[in-house]
Amino acid sequence: MESSLPAFTVEQVLQATGGVLLSGDAENVFYGVTTDSRQVKKGNLFVALQGEKYDGHDFVGLAIEQGAAGCLVHSAAKLNLNAAGKEAALIKVADTLQAFGDLAHDYRRRFSIPVIGLTGSSGKTTTKEMLAAILSRKKKTLTTEGNLNNLIGLPQTIFRLTGDHEIAVLEMGTNTRGEIKRLTQIAVPDIGLITNIGPAHLAGFGTVDIVAEEKGDLLLNMAETGTAIVNVDDEAVQTIAGKWPGKRITFGMSSDADITVQNIVKNGARGISFQLMVGSSVSKVEMKIVGIHHVYNALAAAAAAWAAGMNCQSIVEGLASFQPVSGRMQIIQLQNRAFVIDDTYNANPASVREALMTLKDLKSNHNGYVFLGDMLELGDAAPEMHRKIGVLMATIGVNAVFLRGDFSAITASGATEGGMPPQNIFFLSPDEDGMPFLKEHLQEGDWVLVKGSRRMKMEKIVAQICDLFGRDDTGDNTGRGNNKSGVNEH
Repeated sequence: MESSLPAFTVEQVLQATGGVLLSGDAENVFYGVTTDSRQVKKGNLFVALQGEKYDGHDFVGLAIEQGAAGCLVHSAAKLNLNAAGKEAALIKVADTLQAFGDLAHDYRRRFSIPVIGLTGSSGKTTTKEMLAAILSRKKKTLTTEGNLNNLIGLPQTIFRLTGDHEIAVLEMGTNTRGEIKRLTQIAVPDIGLITNIGPAHLAGFGTVDIVAEEKGDLLLNMAETGTAIVNVDDEAVQTIAGKWPGKRITFGMSSDADITVQNIVKNGARGISFQLMVGSSVSKVEMKIVGIHHVYNALAAAAAAWAAGMNCQSIVEGLASFQPVSGRMQIIQLQNRAFVIDDTYNANPASVREALMTLKDLKSNHNGYVFLGDMLELGDAAPEMHRKIGVLMATIGVNAVFLRGDFSAITASGATEGGMPPQNIFFLSPDEDGMPFLKEHLQEGDWVLVKGSRRMKMEKIVAQICDLFGRDDTGDNTGRGNNKSGVNEH
């Protein structure tokens, strides 16, 4: 059996989850924990989760056939216990999702390594990857893959911990009130970072104040011996931090911050450079990123790394080595020497504004075009927020916009309100994909921003543009990276 797999005795599982052994061998030892019956390996503990469209209990028999040494269930009604086999341990718990998290918490407690937990309305994944680039220069680092950041994804990440790891970086997302608190309780972070707080997922939370409360649960549920990483330029984060009684390290553009910058230089498609100030040390950093908001992500990563004991040289080298994550402000140069900003992974009002302002900077005196899908899950605020984005596109000088989604007409009305000619506003449909327009108008030096919420599938537009014009990957100004899709977008 692989020594890297987490091992649990039946008794340890019962203690961690409060479960009851229904049948099977009480002396069993489980190696590895999975929630996917298709991935069960011999000796695994299979956890039968139940969702809106699936029920893991339907696959308990299959899991055991494939070699599972035991299963966590919350109901025995659907199970043919005779078919389960005499050896496999069936453990009943009140809630399998709760038990999955409890088991991950128990496993995390076996390791004395520092754990960094991070959340925020935007920038989480990019900050996480920047932080990993820094930490991994000196330490064996466990990092959340993609966006596996919810009540299923975070335990899955924790179960990847081995004795070789020296530090862990765990991203935390949320869709519902109370999720960050629960994730914090599972992960027990020593360092807590909130990148920022803004209008995301308002359909679920209602107001930005409630979003702030939700994100703030990261700090308020850490041990008081932990360290809070505080964005001093974000008023909502500042308010939360005011309730934190423990140690803090601050970051931001303010000269009062522990980690700050000066002399920011925008280098077009090649990226951005700045003087990083860490305590009394000042170092030049050159990064292959675009957009001032990414400087904030770099500051956040630097602050968390400093809290974890990394020196200035490692922080600078790590930030310099960072490669943009696919779908997150990734610059693609086309063969006609025009550029695409692939920011298709997700969208909320704050991130769309940031992307648009970056487009304004990059296009300079060239043309700028925007393909924009709806910003989802904004609740009652959605119409007004889409209108404002439309106005902004017009006022920053976007030459033409291509819209997709139920709020397209409202976004368009905002654009015309801001002064964009109606003939420059297009609605994407099976008959209109914008490609004929681009083929006729897109020239060397022009920029195209493609953005929208995950479910809008705007990445297909990026693929169409690249197919039409061809990618030019010969230069050093193309951001490359990998993103494994995950669960929670916020």
